[in-house]
Amino acid sequence: MSEVTRTVVVRSTPLPRKLFRVFVELEGMYRNVVEQLVLCAVRNGITSFTRLKALRYRELRSLHPQLPSHYAYTACQDASTRAKSFFKRRKRGSAKRDYPEVKKVSIWLDDHLWRVKSLTSIEIATHKDWVAIELEQHKQYWRYINSGWRLASEAKVKLDRRGRQLIIYLTFKKSVEVYRPRGFVAVDVNENHVAVLVDDKACLFETGFRDIVLGYYYRRKRVQEKYGKLYGTSCRVEGRVLRRLKERRKKCDLRWKLANIITRAAKERQYAVVLERLGKNPAKDMINRIDDEQLRHRIYQASFKGVQKAVEEKAKERGVPVIYADPRKTSRMCPVHNAKIVYSDGSRVGRCSKGGEPWHRDVVACYNLLLRARLGDGGVAPSLGGFTLDGSPVPLGSTAAHDPILIAREVWARRKPLDAMNKHESLKMTI
Repeated sequence: MSEVTRTVVVRSTPLPRKLFRVFVELEGMYRNVVEQLVLCAVRNGITSFTRLKALRYRELRSLHPQLPSHYAYTACQDASTRAKSFFKRRKRGSAKRDYPEVKKVSIWLDDHLWRVKSLTSIEIATHKDWVAIELEQHKQYWRYINSGWRLASEAKVKLDRRGRQLIIYLTFKKSVEVYRPRGFVAVDVNENHVAVLVDDKACLFETGFRDIVLGYYYRRKRVQEKYGKLYGTSCRVEGRVLRRLKERRKKCDLRWKLANIITRAAKERQYAVVLERLGKNPAKDMINRIDDEQLRHRIYQASFKGVQKAVEEKAKERGVPVIYADPRKTSRMCPVHNAKIVYSDGSRVGRCSKGGEPWHRDVVACYNLLLRARLGDGGVAPSLGGFTLDGSPVPLGSTAAHDPILIAREVWARRKPLDAMNKHESLKMTI
C-alpha cells in the first residue's frame, strides 16, 4: 500500500468587504510572524520546526494574544521550510541576499484552524472567531470528493484582493495498492515524440514540444526587444505580457493527458511502466557539447523529465508499478543480434550492422528498455518466458513492431483510450 497526495485549488465565493477585511488583517499578522521567524531561523541556523517552535512560541503568544495558538505552530512550519530552502540555495551559490525575503504569503492551516462545514463550505478560525466560507465547486473538486479520496487535516489559504476571494488549497489523500505486474509498457521520451510499446505494438505519440518551444522562443524574444528598449530589462509590463503566453500551461496539459493514456493502458492490462533512468537534470548533460543557442534552448525545454514525472504521478494514483532501466545505447543496439545499428543522413530509421533488418530509432529504444526490464534491471520483473520479438519467420520482419503507428497530437489529446486510437488505419506509418 502507498499513500498518494493531491492538491486541489478551490476559490471562495466573493466575500463582503467587512468580512474580507478580517482576512486581510489575519494575513498581515501572519506575515509579520513568519518574517520574524525566518530571520530567527536563518540567524541561528535552524531548519527544524520543533526547535524553532520551542525557541519562539511563548514570545509569539505574548505578541499576538488575539490569534488562535495554532497559528504559531503553522507559522513555525512555514518559516522552517523557507529557511531550509534558503540554506540549500545559499549552498548552491544562487542566493542573492544574506537573508530570505518573504514576498508571497499563504496562510497555513492545521486541523485546529479549519474544519469542513459541508461539501460546499468550510469554517476558518480567525482573530474574530470562526468564519464560514462558501466554496465555488468545480469538476475536479467533485471528482476527488466522489472517487474515494479523503481530505487531509492541513490546508492553505491565499488572498485574491482584486476579486475579494480566498484561494483555498485543499489536500486530498488516498491509499492505493500496487499490484504485481504481468507485463510491461515501455516508454521512450524524445523531443518531439513519445514512443510507447504495448503488447508488441509500438505507437509514436506526436507531442509537438519542439514547435511549441520555438514558437514561444521567438515571441518572447520580440517582447523582450520591444519593451527592453522602452523600459529597460526586467520591467513590470514585460513580465505581464510574458505571463500571458502560457507556454508552461500548454506543455503541462499535454504531459498530463499523455500520462493518463499510458497509465490507463497499463492498468487495464495489469502491466508495469518501464521508464529510462534519467539523471537529476538530463537536459543539462545533453547541452554540454552544443554551441547553438537555439538548439540548447530547445533541448532544455523539451520536457524529458517532465513527461516522466507526470507518468510517475499518474502511476502512483492508479497503483501501477514503475520500473527504471538503464538508457545507455538503447537506440543504437539491435536487441536481436546485439550489434550496432547504423543510421545515415540524419534518418530515424537505421539498419542492424549484422542482420540488416531496419529499425526505427524510437521503437528499438522501447524494445531494449523492455528487454532490460524483463531481465530484472531496475526492479521486480517476470521471467523471459513467453516473450516473442517477431511475428514472422524472419527476425523482426514485416509484421514486427518496428513499423510504428504515428498518432497525431489532435487525436490523442482528446484523451481517447489507446486501443481506440490503434484502430485508425490512417495512423499507420510505413518506413
